[in-house]
Amino acid sequence: MPDKRTRLAVIIGSTRSGRFAPTVANWFADEARRRADLSVDVIDLATAGLPDVLPGDDWDLPQPVLGLGPWLDTADAFVVVTPEYNHSFPAPLKTAIDWFHAEWAAKPVGFVSYGGLGGGLRAVEQLRLVFAELHATTVRNSVSFHNYWEAFDADGRTDDPAAHGAAKGMLDQLVWWSDALRAHRGRVPYAVGD
Repeated sequence: MPDKRTRLAVIIGSTRSGRFAPTVANWFADEARRRADLSVDVIDLATAGLPDVLPGDDWDLPQPVLGLGPWLDTADAFVVVTPEYNHSFPAPLKTAIDWFHAEWAAKPVGFVSYGGLGGGLRAVEQLRLVFAELHATTVRNSVSFHNYWEAFDADGRTDDPAAHGAAKGMLDQLVWWSDALRAHRGRVPYAVGD
């Protein structure tokens, strides 16, 4: 019998030295793994080895891109974990997004952000525009950690009930959209166009 769980890829969007992103991503992945309707993979851009320079039309794709592509292609939904740098998201995250196209199309994307007073929400709003161009469906609910250094204990846990509730709400939306879009992609291939 085929696995009917939503295949969720959690993408760690920061590659900066000393980053906090793995703490946030691991907390969120653990929240998602508690659900019987999800299968969760964590993709860390710091170890993916994606090149910074995008190819021309006649270039062969580098091996790290060929290696990550199938992981993204088989995912039913994505959650991007991002900090906010200078009112935006990290450059390596944009490069990673730009290496792929069809892998994002007609799939839902959610966001977990962290930062200072803004909680990374300005980065999320910009990412929504980027993913719309790639024909992905971003869900409305998100998870954000304002003054993130106060939100987690030394073991990477948070007891903030709002964070747990936000995670559940976003995951509910991701599963709903994933089921709907996967069923329709199975009936009619999505036409990305130019």
